[in-house]
Amino acid sequence: MTVVSLTDVASYLPGEPVPAAYYTEYPDAEDKLRDHPMFKIPPLRHHAAAGETNTDMIERAVQPLVERHGRDEIRGVDVLLVHSQLPDIPFVGAGTEVARRLGLRPEWLIDVANAGCASFVHMLKLARQILTTTDATTALICTAQNLAGQWFTRSEVRGLAQAAIPGDGCGVGLVTASTESPVLDVETRHLGRYAGDMTVVLDDGRRYWEAGKSQPRIGFTEDSATEVLARGNRLVPEVVMDLCGRLGVATTEIDVFITNQPNRTFLRNWREALQLPSERHLHTFDQCGNLFGAAIPITLDHAIRSQHVEDGELVVLGGFAHAGDFAGAAAIRWHGGRG
Repeated sequence: MTVVSLTDVASYLPGEPVPAAYYTEYPDAEDKLRDHPMFKIPPLRHHAAAGETNTDMIERAVQPLVERHGRDEIRGVDVLLVHSQLPDIPFVGAGTEVARRLGLRPEWLIDVANAGCASFVHMLKLARQILTTTDATTALICTAQNLAGQWFTRSEVRGLAQAAIPGDGCGVGLVTASTESPVLDVETRHLGRYAGDMTVVLDDGRRYWEAGKSQPRIGFTEDSATEVLARGNRLVPEVVMDLCGRLGVATTEIDVFITNQPNRTFLRNWREALQLPSERHLHTFDQCGNLFGAAIPITLDHAIRSQHVEDGELVVLGGFAHAGDFAGAAAIRWHGGRG
C-alpha cells in the first residue's frame, strides 16, 4: 500500500490582533450567555480585512510552501481540496479560483463544504484515499476561516456573546505519496443524527437569502449551547481513543495533540479525558480565538516553527464540527525537520 505523508504545513493570520474590548466595550454588548463555558472570551483574535477573500488568504498561506518546496512542486499538485468557512460567492467554492491564482492544474479539485471545524482531518483522509488509489502523488489541502471579520462584526451581532470568540486565518497542508511524515491512520464519523442542530436565526423570520434588515446570527440558546458542550466533550475523545486503539498505542503516548479550539472548556476536557498534560495539547486560542477549520493546520504550523514538535513524535489531530455532525482524528509520525 502506498504510504502517504503530511509533508508540510503553512499558515496565514490577517491583520493586527484585535483585543476583546472590541466586543465587550461595544455599546450594545450583552452578557446573557457571556458566562457560559462555550463563550469565555479569548484575549485576542485576527480579522480578515474588508474585501480579503478566501482565495487571498489561501494564496498568502501557501507562499511558505512555495518558498520551501519550489513553485513547480506546488503548481504540479494532482489534488486540490479546499474548505471555505464563508464562501465569497453563493453557489461557488473557492477551489477553482485558488487553482487559477496559484497556477495549478489539478486532476482532482474538490470544494469540501462539510466537516467544518474538523475539515483539515476530513481533507487529509480524502487526500490519502486519492493518493493511495489513483496515479496522483501530491495534494494541497486548504482551509480558510473568514467569519470573524465579516459575520460577527456586524452591528446586531457584535454585542452577542458568540461574536467575541472567533478569529480569522488560513491553514494549508502539502500531502505527498512518500514516507517523510507518514499518516498512520485517520478515523472519521459522519453523525447524521445531529445534522441541522446548528441553525442560523434572523429576528424577522426570513431565510438568509431573502431581502430584509435583520442580520443573521448562529442560533445559540443556553440549552443548545449546553447540549453541544456535552456532545463535543464526548465525541473528540471517542474518535481519538478509537484511532489510538487501532494503532495499538495508549492515548498517553501521544506526543503532540492538536484540535480545533472552540473554547478553553473543550480544550481542558479533551486533554483530561485522554490523560494528557497541558504541554502536550497545543493550541492558539488565546492569540487567535476559535479558528474553526483553520485551527488545526495553523496551530500545527506554529508548533513546528516554535520547535514544539520534535522529529519522530506522534502527532494526533482531532476535532468535531458544527453541533456534532462530524468528528475525526488523524495520527502522523512527524519527520518534518524544519524549525
